[in-house]
Amino acid sequence: MAKKVVATLKQPGGIKFAKVIRAIKSEKTGAYTFKEEMVPETEVNNVLSK
Repeated sequence: MAKKVVATLKQPGGIKFAKVIRAIKSEKTGAYTFKEEMVPETEVNNVLSK
């Protein structure tokens, strides 16, 4: 299934995507977890400002 997604993202003339990885600190334990998202390159700043 991953091959199908990668092939779809590499089509010419399509939207370019960026993988955003954020570290989120847990309030209970204080440990960090990582959240990964695929977002269009134009929305990267909006996602990181949240």
